[in-house]
Amino acid sequence: QVQLVESGGGLVQAGGSLRLSCAASGRTFNDYAMGWFRQAPGKEREFVAYISRSGSVTNYADSVKGRFTISRDNAKNTVYLQMNSLKPGDTAVYYCATRDLRKTNSLYTPNGYDYWGQGTQVTVSS
Repeated sequence: QVQLVESGGGLVQAGGSLRLSCAASGRTFNDYAMGWFRQAPGKEREFVAYISRSGSVTNYADSVKGRFTISRDNAKNTVYLQMNSLKPGDTAVYYCATRDLRKTNSLYTPNGYDYWGQGTQVTVSS
């Protein structure tokens, strides 16, 4: 069992920045790759970013590539999402999730992940 708690969301103007954090507890953090997803009202949950267990491999949705950076600190059991040049279209609830080593489902879809946090709201005003 893993517990995930996101923080760092808020209201920001377009062009601004936020850094989300996701603190994990329970099982060994570096047993898992991690992902960030987001869900806007009336829309499906969508992939944002992925990071491997060691942090050496990252992957991004095209919509955030070049603006968002995922990172992790295994000593602190925390994964981060640095979001720069924010746009109103980035407004959503952001979730972090764990991906088990043995998972075979796509890392780009929610069913490729196991444990989820409660989410943190990000609102970007124009």
